[in-house]
Amino acid sequence: MQGLFDLSGKTALITGGGSGLGAAIAHGLSDAGAQIILAARRRERLEEALGDRAGAYLPVDLMEPTAVQ
Repeated sequence: MQGLFDLSGKTALITGGGSGLGAAIAHGLSDAGAQIILAARRRERLEEALGDRAGAYLPVDLMEPTAVQ
């Protein structure tokens, strides 16, 4: 994508990326050329939010200290 916002070659980690605002931000960053990694608790929502976009997802509960490690 050309324009005001070119993130080609960049990687974005989006927490809460399984739905709502997090998924919308992820789509916008992806449209701007960023490689996206979605993180949230529910794998099903992550798969749905990622859809056919290039990227990855990480099912994790970031409120759990051992999961972050």
